[in-house]
Amino acid sequence: MQESLQNISIEKILRLTGNLDSYSLGNDFILGEAEGSYALSNNRLLEILHYPIRFDGYILFFLKQGHFKIDVNLNTYKVQERSLLVSVPGNIIRVDSLTDERIADTQLVFVVMSKEFISGLHLDFNKVFQESLNLLENPCIVLNDEQLDLAESYFLLAKKVIRSSLTNKKQIIGELLSSLSYLAEDIWKGQLLTSSKADTKTPGSARASLTFERFIKLVTDYHSTERGMQFYADKLCLTPKYLSKIVREASGRSGPEWIDAFVILEAKNLLRYSGDSIKDIVYKLHFPSASVFNKFFRSHTGMSPSEYRHGK
Repeated sequence: MQESLQNISIEKILRLTGNLDSYSLGNDFILGEAEGSYALSNNRLLEILHYPIRFDGYILFFLKQGHFKIDVNLNTYKVQERSLLVSVPGNIIRVDSLTDERIADTQLVFVVMSKEFISGLHLDFNKVFQESLNLLENPCIVLNDEQLDLAESYFLLAKKVIRSSLTNKKQIIGELLSSLSYLAEDIWKGQLLTSSKADTKTPGSARASLTFERFIKLVTDYHSTERGMQFYADKLCLTPKYLSKIVREASGRSGPEWIDAFVILEAKNLLRYSGDSIKDIVYKLHFPSASVFNKFFRSHTGMSPSEYRHGK
């Protein structure tokens, strides 16, 4: 599995966001919010997420007011008012840039949790979220009045616990998350039952969609070292021709186009967030030479790696 994509840790998020209105438990948990004029003057979290990152943990976004777009593994989703979205470990995420006017109208609550923290709670968040999200056309779940009231109650209680002088705050937050997971699972299952996609999908198209999701997961893990369809077809026990057909039918894009898109995403991430030289990035991404990498990057972005790094 490739490891070269620059990861953003909770420690780095806290350092880069400065005075963001957040409450943290060491490097395991952040609970924060960005709202109105405060979000406008201090939108470092949204600035960080404007560039592709891979966070090896869980990020939960709840948008109380406003709207924006978010890319998860190169799929673009609209996040609308009162909607909830969860990113699980390994996802590559990027938030569409927001104008000052839209940021000022935004009320965003976010929860960032390390994988280690969640694993200590013995919760299978991947099962609760990722498996069901794959079945939805848009994994942003819009809460009804009852669900919104319950979610806000959890949020306010968590804030009080973190602000308190209690000595077992991490354990208390952990139990609160365990309880919250049951609410989240109930919301997700309800969304599945009412999803038109879940209702109308034929068994054949469901299998094709699942195969495409598995292909994307493999590309997420291996794109820096494996760029041929034969490798992914072998992993999925399919022929390259059949896999290419499924990918095209499911997404409207070819397999190589998806692979190239992930490579560009990773190259942008490394150029923006790592201190690696371009020579090192060429090596990490397994390009035969700097000239080949430059040509590849320019053909997809219209600029050279150096120009992108320096924001030209």
